[in-house]
Amino acid sequence: MTGRAFCLDTPRLTLRDWREEDWPVFFRHTNTPAVMRWLGGAMDEGRMAIQRARIEATHQRHGHCFWVLERQADGGHLSGELLGFCGLKRADTPGSPVEGEMEVGWRLREDAWGRGYAKEAAEATLRTGFEHFAADRIIALTVTENQASWGLMRRLGMRRHEELDHEELHQPAGRRHTIVHAIERAQWQAAQAAAHG
Repeated sequence: MTGRAFCLDTPRLTLRDWREEDWPVFFRHTNTPAVMRWLGGAMDEGRMAIQRARIEATHQRHGHCFWVLERQADGGHLSGELLGFCGLKRADTPGSPVEGEMEVGWRLREDAWGRGYAKEAAEATLRTGFEHFAADRIIALTVTENQASWGLMRRLGMRRHEELDHEELHQPAGRRHTIVHAIERAQWQAAQAAAHG
């Protein structure tokens, strides 16, 4: 799936590569106090530019990064509405115990919370990571206080790995201590077999 435009459909969602016009919409809907509560708070212009540059640079290096998350026609909602992002990137904190590992991540606008979109997108992302990118393990990162985030990680079958906790230096002070969940390929395959057996 590298080297060409990425697009993945789930029953209610589309995950795809970024377009220039996505960025102002993404930041307008996700750069809010509620969404950014555990990520250092709402970003100023400088921090938004840095985040965009990091996503684009990671895509350039590896052929993928977190993808735009769009809603398809669903219960009266407009098709193509941008909900946030979900996808895969390479963990990029230098010297961390997970540097270079495949990382799943998501960020959704507040009015999309509680509808199962993050789980639906993350499940499709894990499948893509294992089946198309041949990952041996996929990790996810958050902070201890973000119970909603690590709760979803556990519902995805991921397990806590305290030995991999580290400091995310690009995060603001006070939000740098990062906890790690992970799922191995064999664990994911077993869960898939149980779910469909």
